[in-house]
Amino acid sequence: MLTHQTEVLVRFNEADPLGIVWHGHYIRYFEDGREGFGKRYGISYLDFYKNGLAVPIVSVHCDYKKPLRYGQSVIVETTYIDSHAAKLKFDYKIFQGNSKELVAVGTTTQVFVDVKNFQLQLTVPDFFMDWKKEVGFAK
Repeated sequence: MLTHQTEVLVRFNEADPLGIVWHGHYIRYFEDGREGFGKRYGISYLDFYKNGLAVPIVSVHCDYKKPLRYGQSVIVETTYIDSHAAKLKFDYKIFQGNSKELVAVGTTTQVFVDVKNFQLQLTVPDFFMDWKKEVGFAK
């Protein structure tokens, strides 16, 4: 498994008048985690784009355990889940930064799309297969 941790500060505009983070922002934290993971392991959105691909999300799931509040920091733990299919799957754990309490878990699934005509790619693109070999997921 490949895992990366990204720290995010809960921003003022993410909280309601009571200071509690709106549930939709947890999905944004997943995005922050994916971006950090991609930069760390060489599969950022720009890396895909340079190879003529986009990777839109087709599925997202989040289970909420505890609320977050404005001013807290969170740690987003992003784990790549290998698949033989032409898709990207990530698991997430969001922890409250100071206490390390688990506040949410979730998953996302992305597919490969050609950026010129938005055609779904039914096989794993060569660029991504090379990456999988490099990090030890394929031979």
